[in-house]
Amino acid sequence: MADKLNRTDNPGANRYIDTRGACAEPVPFTRAVVDGLAQGGGLYVPEELPRLSLADIEALAELPYAQRAARAYELFNVDLPDERIAELMGRSYGSNFDDEAIAPIVSLGEGTHVLELWHGPTSAFKDMALQCLPQFFSASARELRERGELDHEFCILVATSGDTGKAALEGFKGVEGVRIGVLFPDGGVSDIQRKQMVTTTGGNVQVWAVRGNFDDCQTGVKRVFGDEAFAAELMEGCSVALSSANSINWGRLMPQIVYYISSYAELVRAGKLEAGRLLDVCVPTGNFGNILAAWYAKQMGTPIGTLLCASNENRVLADFIGTGIYDIAERGFVLTPSPSMDILVSSNLERQLFELTGRDAGAIRGWMADLSEKGRFEVDEATLAKLQEGFKGGSVSNEECLATIKAVLDEHGYLIDPHTAVAYAIAQRQRGDNPVLVASTAHWAKFGDNVYRALHGIAPGAPLPEDVAALTGCELNALIARETGQGFIPAGLAQLDELPVRFTEVIDRDEAAIEAAVEEMLRR
Repeated sequence: MADKLNRTDNPGANRYIDTRGACAEPVPFTRAVVDGLAQGGGLYVPEELPRLSLADIEALAELPYAQRAARAYELFNVDLPDERIAELMGRSYGSNFDDEAIAPIVSLGEGTHVLELWHGPTSAFKDMALQCLPQFFSASARELRERGELDHEFCILVATSGDTGKAALEGFKGVEGVRIGVLFPDGGVSDIQRKQMVTTTGGNVQVWAVRGNFDDCQTGVKRVFGDEAFAAELMEGCSVALSSANSINWGRLMPQIVYYISSYAELVRAGKLEAGRLLDVCVPTGNFGNILAAWYAKQMGTPIGTLLCASNENRVLADFIGTGIYDIAERGFVLTPSPSMDILVSSNLERQLFELTGRDAGAIRGWMADLSEKGRFEVDEATLAKLQEGFKGGSVSNEECLATIKAVLDEHGYLIDPHTAVAYAIAQRQRGDNPVLVASTAHWAKFGDNVYRALHGIAPGAPLPEDVAALTGCELNALIARETGQGFIPAGLAQLDELPVRFTEVIDRDEAAIEAAVEEMLRR
């Protein structure tokens, strides 16, 4: 393999533009990462996308995962030295993962491949990005300081539907010059997810439960980011700027592109996929970031076919793909067995629409204004046609989700979590002639209560038997492991009962309450 991937399509450092056209000029990767959200509320995207040949992709399989990721970043011409990129990737993807493959692939039957993205320290796919982002955030901040373009510290503010929060806390704890605060919906995450967050160690971390659902958390955080007076107050009083570790940050999305390119290379090397044959990808989708990463991998040259957008009963994305109408004005929010997907406002859809419209910032501004003001927007026929050309959407009921967990265990002896079950069900229902890669986004033990319901024929939301309900999440997982023979439970999940709870505060969902909580955190 050549020492470097082909960069001829993109000489010099790549720069980033925003989806709403508010930035006066493009910014380098380092600035896009530390800012998180662009001026004017838009999202950063690369000014140019690099291209990989099929030979480049196949050659990646010769490398360990960290080097595959470094090569991809080099191809994007990140404004950091290549040797620094390699060092940071080595830190991101090493002994902190429990499988040396980092993102291993398990094949279930003919042409169905499950990409296990949950081997990181918090047992969720968010680790694939959030072990990487803090490394590059810190390096980017240092680079900007050395250039004289930065003289303050950062407060990372994160809204989570369950998995991002712990992954961000784990990635940013102890990072110099950074404080991190995480907001999760009170009662809207699993017991294991809650315990993971509220027991987090580290002197620079803070966790709040919020009275509301995930969309309330995310909307509140976005409004805080948009409050220029509050930003000025933090800068003047604390010399602190807000930034994000949610997938609105390009530094979160870029590592996810890597694992789709890597997966294609891995399947070809294993003889499970003929080089050049199209591979469909099915992703359990809430905030649209994970499936958008697959779309970017496709644009870069990875032979990906149809992108299957798998929704749970909060099927706003499936409906949008079918109609071109994004409408949450009167749509009820449903609590499902797959809580990390219980999202109605999908932030990364903005990036996708920007790309599908030929990067029409005016159209994006109009649609996002309609969504904010009216709770709905409708795209034009040309944009809808492009969307439907590359995507299929489908949704899974709560009952089907749980039934799929049981069916996959019975048929393949393989236990999956409820989010993976949503994707698996849609992959089997909507796949065509191509083999399909199913994104498995969490270890089953993060959602033991609903896995138990699935295995014992208990209806979604129905009470567990009294003796089972009395168990802690860790004890319930141990019971499931004994019953199914699925004995591997990551240490970070198995030992939660032994850890002290550090954070118990519950706050209101409005902008003022969140800002007050942030100020209190920074004063400590």
